[in-house]
Amino acid sequence: MQRLSAASLGDLLAGDLRAFGGPSTIEPLAGRIRAEQVSIVLRNTSLGMVANILNAATFVMAVWGSPDQTKAILWASVIIVAAGFVGLRARSSFLSVKPRSVSRRTTQNLVRNAFLFGTWWGALPVLFFGGATSAAQVVITCLSAGMIAGGAASFYTIPIAAIAYTLPIFIGSAVAIGWVEDAVNLPVAILIVSYAITLFRAVLAHASEFTQRFILQAESENAIRRDVLTSLPNRFSFNERLENALVDAKQFDQHFALLLFDLSNFDEVNDHFGRAIADAVLVEVAARLRKSTRESDGIARLEGGEFAIIAARDIRPDQITSLAKQIIDAMRGPFLIEGREIYCRASLGIALAPTDGLDANQLLRCVDTALHRAKAQGAGTIQFFSPGDDEAAARRHALERDLASALANDQLSLAFQPFLDLASDRIRGFEALLRWQHPTFGEIPPSEFITIAEETGLIHSIGHWVVKTACLAAARWPRDLRVSVNLSVVQLKDKALLDGIEVALAEAGLEPRRLEVEITETVLISNFEETISLLQSLISLSVTVALDDFGTGYSSLTYLRKLPLSRLKIDRSFVQDMLTDADCAAIVRSLVELAHELRIEVTAEGVETPQQLDYLRRVRCDEAQGYLIGKPIRIGDIPGSLKSGASLT
Repeated sequence: MQRLSAASLGDLLAGDLRAFGGPSTIEPLAGRIRAEQVSIVLRNTSLGMVANILNAATFVMAVWGSPDQTKAILWASVIIVAAGFVGLRARSSFLSVKPRSVSRRTTQNLVRNAFLFGTWWGALPVLFFGGATSAAQVVITCLSAGMIAGGAASFYTIPIAAIAYTLPIFIGSAVAIGWVEDAVNLPVAILIVSYAITLFRAVLAHASEFTQRFILQAESENAIRRDVLTSLPNRFSFNERLENALVDAKQFDQHFALLLFDLSNFDEVNDHFGRAIADAVLVEVAARLRKSTRESDGIARLEGGEFAIIAARDIRPDQITSLAKQIIDAMRGPFLIEGREIYCRASLGIALAPTDGLDANQLLRCVDTALHRAKAQGAGTIQFFSPGDDEAAARRHALERDLASALANDQLSLAFQPFLDLASDRIRGFEALLRWQHPTFGEIPPSEFITIAEETGLIHSIGHWVVKTACLAAARWPRDLRVSVNLSVVQLKDKALLDGIEVALAEAGLEPRRLEVEITETVLISNFEETISLLQSLISLSVTVALDDFGTGYSSLTYLRKLPLSRLKIDRSFVQDMLTDADCAAIVRSLVELAHELRIEVTAEGVETPQQLDYLRRVRCDEAQGYLIGKPIRIGDIPGSLKSGASLT
């Protein structure tokens, strides 16, 4: 009980309003409220101390020449010196940077100082009222009343400080009036009591209203700084925390790490399962992040499946690597959402401050570059920013900028690689392969610029050009040859894709059966139902569909049964190892048999040796493609290649 009483007293002296029926607050919000309360008191303190000095001087003049003159000067000197000292310190504190939070001890010290000033003013009527003249008594009464009013005004946000200041003055005045036998003293006493009660109620009302308003404001600010879905801090809050961390790094030489975490397949999950499921995944991701990080780590959701972590403790590279591995490992298990098992692919980039920068934009650029390199190396990868990344980032920025004008500047072209029919040893067609000859960097590999095209949305205009150019080229070939073009997942989401293909076929005068579109297995988990609908529309036009890189992704017999496929393309990784690896040989043989059972033709990619070609003939593969059959050639070289009849080069 004693501990409880001591704690309650401590709360009361720290400005807690629960004792007066006001709203209760908990740390750290209470610390922010105290900071605002103390700031208001400091703003009023300088003027209040000037009033203390003037009132003390007024009292000395009122009793000048009386027997109490010397005693009055001594009493006033204490007030004047103390008020001057407190006023100067208060002005200095008010002009300095306002703290975001104030400790309980600070408020308790303020209440103590208010009590000391109030006690000294309460001594005024006790020491001088009884022996003073009527005129001096009026002055003392007015000064006491004025100090009660002034104290209530100065401490209106902290009722306990107002009480600590005004109560001694009230008691001193009551004692002095009680000592003097005069009929007028009773109404004066009643007046003072009424005056004090009115002031206290006003102070309490103002303080409660101020605290309640601050709580509502804090809740509103907190809502602005919180991600509605995950309840994590949002980008706005993250930017504030990052700036604060950078200020500490500059002023106090404190180091911290910035981690950028991303679900690389979040858009696919959203497209395939719907927004409600994707949102549930994000909520679970946030929960796993909280469990795999430390209390001192600041987590925030930035956008989509991207999260940031500011780690200001234990930031040696090995410690940060350990933290990053915990985060990645936490995401490996399936997310069980509404009876479904959903797997997410995560990557993580890391930048260190001040090593990688002391500017928010620079640090964010560094960590984003590190994340991009991690995503390029595959799911589950962790990468620290390195100085070499700056060159890579500059190159990527240049490619993004120049790709937009590559078509207009005739930098893009098509190369064509032949398909060999293994039954007749004749060329059955060509695959159109996109090439980019950059004026500065030279030839850019498709694996590099196709990703940029997809991320920037340029893939739609470039893809339309590829289809149109390939159709125009094929229209000049013999009618038994087809042309194959690759479509990315991003293109398949374009509602105008089907119309664009129809227009390209019509303008080129190419029979639809001679156009083949190739899709990869990534399509199978990205908007599967809509993809089927699009492919069926293409089939209705007599355009054929091939599934590229089969066996390396999300292979499923259900998908093979549902997709309207005309051809499977066995990935080159199986073809290259099938003569030395029995498992690869079995896979190739089984895929050919399975496809034929489903009335689907098979093309083997990456054929480079006659021995590989012989094995494919033995397992009854339909077509082969690779450097043994023919390297990619320009459009103008195709007629010569066909006339020479070179099927093996």
